[in-house]
Amino acid sequence: MTAVQDDTQQNGLNSKALAGAVTDSREQAPKAGDAKKQAGFSLLELLIVLTIMAMMTAIVGPRLINQLDKGKITVASSQLTNLRAALKQMRIDLGRYPTEQEGLALLVTRPTQTDGGAWFGPYLDGDVPADPWGREFVYVAPTDPSGEPRIGTLGADGKVGGSGASEDVFVGGGPSDENSR
Repeated sequence: MTAVQDDTQQNGLNSKALAGAVTDSREQAPKAGDAKKQAGFSLLELLIVLTIMAMMTAIVGPRLINQLDKGKITVASSQLTNLRAALKQMRIDLGRYPTEQEGLALLVTRPTQTDGGAWFGPYLDGDVPADPWGREFVYVAPTDPSGEPRIGTLGADGKVGGSGASEDVFVGGGPSDENSR
């Protein structure tokens, strides 16, 4: 007997059992050709998925953009309400609203002349905010001393007039203002 046969018999293994184990493991292993057939997606499957994704984007995209525009209009209205309240508080202290030259900056910057009133500002935390489209708010000083200023934004297009996201949003200026909210 050889040394390998002695070891095999001592461990309780015979050559037929070893041969069977080797053959069984070869039968269970995937063939090289089978692995290529199952690894990944076919071009047709990818095209179908991309088509479905494009259709969903075409349907959902405009609605999402519309909601973003509505959100910006809502933010503009909220900012205008806050600016209006700050202007009213400043008027109580100073006895007047800012001139067109002073504008909304007077809410955060002490005036050079107080006209007998006392400026207790700043009336806003930080700087005067920009509108949701990144532009300065429009400020129109009151023409009548007892009147109220108009403040607003020209919407997404930055031009007078418009509808939807391009709608002008203004507050103040009296009851004749058709765009007041």
